[in-house]
This record gives sequence, structure tokens and C-alpha cells, in this order.
Amino acid sequence: MQYLQYNHSVGNNMWHFQWCTKYRYSMIKKDYNKNLAIVSIIESCKRHQIEIIALNVQPDHVHLLANLPKQMNAIEAIMLIKGFSSYLTFKLIPEFRLRYKNSGLWSRGYFATTVGFSNFENVVKYIKEQ
Repeated sequence: MQYLQYNHSVGNNMWHFQWCTKYRYSMIKKDYNKNLAIVSIIESCKRHQIEIIALNVQPDHVHLLANLPKQMNAIEAIMLIKGFSSYLTFKLIPEFRLRYKNSGLWSRGYFATTVGFSNFENVVKYIKEQ
């Protein structure tokens, strides 16, 4: 990993995020649904200049290691990623609305922690081996 350079500073803003589907339903079990979740998360990150370092999508939860832009905090990043991926998923798979009538795909909660260079490799290994 290299440090990012900004106008007047140098550094990284790496975060490990984990969030799950509402009610922990296994909505991402099928390959099509899993691929759609991956693509929607990648697209959301591209739109907001969030660099994905590692991503693992399980049937009922997601792990993401990301390098956020310097001015972005974890709350803003997780809202953008979860919101857009939920919107896109419901748009492309309308049958999901049968399970989630008036709510989003993802639960309200999430896990977030900063990642430094000292534990970077352990976090990447953990995410990939899920």
C-alpha cells in the first residue's frame, strides 16, 4: 500500500466495513444476486471515489476494506454504499420487494473500524477467507 497524496497532506483513510441484510435473510445466495451485489457496491464506490481494496459478499452479509477519500467519514461512506446498492438491487430484482415491502435491503446497523498498515494484511486475509 502507498500513501495517497492530497493538496497539502499525505495519508490514507482505510476502513473495514461489515453489514448484513435486513433480518439476516440469505438474499444474496444465488450467483446472479451475489454478482449484482458486487457490481452495485463497486459502482457506488466508483461514483464516490472510494477505492476498494478487498470485497467479500456472503449470502447474508458483506465485508469491505476500502480507502475513503480524505474528506469522507465512515458514516457517509456506508450510507452511500448501502443506499445505492439497495436502490440498484430493488430496481433490477423487483421480486425482492415481496420480502422487503417498505424498507431497504440492508439492516440499519454496520461494523466499521479503521485499518492501519500494522494490521492491513491480517484484515485482507480475513476478508478473503470468509
